Amino acid sequence: MSTFSQYNFKGQKALIRVDFNVPLDKKTFAITDDTRIKAAVPTIKKILGDGGSVILMSHLGRPKEGPEDKYSLKHLVGHISELLGTNVQFANDCIGKEAVDKAAALKPGEVLLLENLRFYKEEEKGDAGFAEKLSKLGDVYVNDAFGTAHRAHASTAVIAQFFPRDKKMFGLLMESEVSSAEKVMNNAEKPFVAIIGGAKVSDKILIIENLLERATDIIIGGGMAYTFEKAQGGKIGNSLCEDDRLDTARELLKKAEAKGVCLHFPSDSVIADKFDAAALTSNAPSNNIPDGWMGLDVGPNACQQFVNVIKRSKTILWNGPMGVFEMEKFQHGTKSVATAVAEATQDGAFSLVGGGDSVAAVNQFGFNDQVSYVSTGGGAMLEFFEGKELPGIAAINK
Repeated sequence: MSTFSQYNFKGQKALIRVDFNVPLDKKTFAITDDTRIKAAVPTIKKILGDGGSVILMSHLGRPKEGPEDKYSLKHLVGHISELLGTNVQFANDCIGKEAVDKAAALKPGEVLLLENLRFYKEEEKGDAGFAEKLSKLGDVYVNDAFGTAHRAHASTAVIAQFFPRDKKMFGLLMESEVSSAEKVMNNAEKPFVAIIGGAKVSDKILIIENLLERATDIIIGGGMAYTFEKAQGGKIGNSLCEDDRLDTARELLKKAEAKGVCLHFPSDSVIADKFDAAALTSNAPSNNIPDGWMGLDVGPNACQQFVNVIKRSKTILWNGPMGVFEMEKFQHGTKSVATAVAEATQDGAFSLVGGGDSVAAVNQFGFNDQVSYVSTGGGAMLEFFEGKELPGIAAINK
């Protein structure tokens, strides 16, 4: 049962940790992608609808030495006001006098946005004193920032200790993120396929190892596939390869065999003579790529091979693209996977897409509303599927 949905916020000041770390145009500071802000709107509206008030806190970018105008959350005020249909107030600090005074004066139905939390080094250090000052601004703490749930920062984890058990909870976004991820990891209907892509094996070792305990099939695409090909004696030309991870790749192959998990590698690749949108292209078996050429996408046979696995699956996790999909010549593999995931979902499979590039791909190809769930948290989702405890989740559950 959702604690958040059951809670009545009437007369309460809800201090919400949101993830408004959105991309801004460098010249105009206009928001270029408001997905994360839109994802928090239902949580904010529920509180306002109950007759509560809202204090929003977030980080933006990576400021190094205190306040920097380009990282100020004041650039978001107009757009947040538009999305909420109400005038959002702004405090030029997050713990200073203006923040304290404006929070104290907040009336039911009103919204206050605090300045960037990371203008204070204490935020990332997880400083308890800083967290306590933040906690005094609100009556109830709501964590709705799954994208930062893997960070033990002051506003994402440490702050929760200053609220009683019944006054700290996940927001609607966080609840749906956690329940979707737990469904895949703990209650997956079989066959369960994990589609893992991206450049490096080293980035995905832990997630693959953890999935070997749960998945029936693992599809491996992207640059990392060539490390596995070379580990098995294949010729990969100039394709991306982590030579220091060849032994790791062999160990993962052995573990998969021992556990009866089917690993699927691309049988063929779209190859190029250079890493360039205007490169000459050809096709080759993934284990026999000519010298001077590199694999930049999975080939047509591999696409069909992967589609067949995806379409017979009941649970699908997708993290990472199949190729350099930003270049049109090398996006067919990723687009084929996105299409297959959407079609399998329509046929009753549960699909979870997470990780920046995978999310970008489903959005780009127009499938974001045709999969079961698109995660807003790249790093957080990755660590969840690696089996790690996320501080932002643990703090609420204590």
